[in-house]
Amino acid sequence: MVFDRFTHEREWLAKGCYFIAGIDEVGRGPLAGPVVASAAMFSHEVITAGLPDSLYDVNDSKKLSEKKREQLFDVLNEFDGVMFGISIINPEEIDRINILQATHKAMRESLISLGQKPDHLLVDGRPVASLGKAQSAIVKGDSLSYSIGAASIFAKVTRDRMMSQFDLEFPGYGFSSNKGYGTKEHLNALSDLGPCPIHRLSFAPIRKDPQDELNFFSE
Repeated sequence: MVFDRFTHEREWLAKGCYFIAGIDEVGRGPLAGPVVASAAMFSHEVITAGLPDSLYDVNDSKKLSEKKREQLFDVLNEFDGVMFGISIINPEEIDRINILQATHKAMRESLISLGQKPDHLLVDGRPVASLGKAQSAIVKGDSLSYSIGAASIFAKVTRDRMMSQFDLEFPGYGFSSNKGYGTKEHLNALSDLGPCPIHRLSFAPIRKDPQDELNFFSE
């Protein structure tokens, strides 16, 4: 039996919601780089008829190989039956407003950049009240909804490409492979080189314990 990843979209389409957007984010946990959110909205014709074979593998981006994600990203980008919006929040703003608020801001801005207001949102994980829209929060939604899965791919590939570029600008940290996450390689580089301009200074272990400063001045 073939699993229908448009089940949630069709449910809301039947309730009269014409524009249904999936939304997802990547990059909450890394020590460096931006948080990126994307909203993806398939046309009601596509939701009704189903995806073409070239997009059948759309799924949670974490379940796809890098090669497959890149391939699907390019096909989605050229597909007339979907519109998408992407928002990028840089490390400076993450430090200023905290990662949770930055993630929610990225989600809101990705919806604005869609260019078409959705009637209903499908959100991966927990509900996000600040989105200000009728929404369904779906646990593991990026595996259960093509709309969320597409958003996941848009966000993941966008961020990964940025981190590969940052690796050229700030060599030594391994950004092209670790994507800013706290791998052993990355932590060793931080110890040797210190943080670079895309590191999140509010994240441990980069963030200094205030007690360290007190100890320094008392010596």
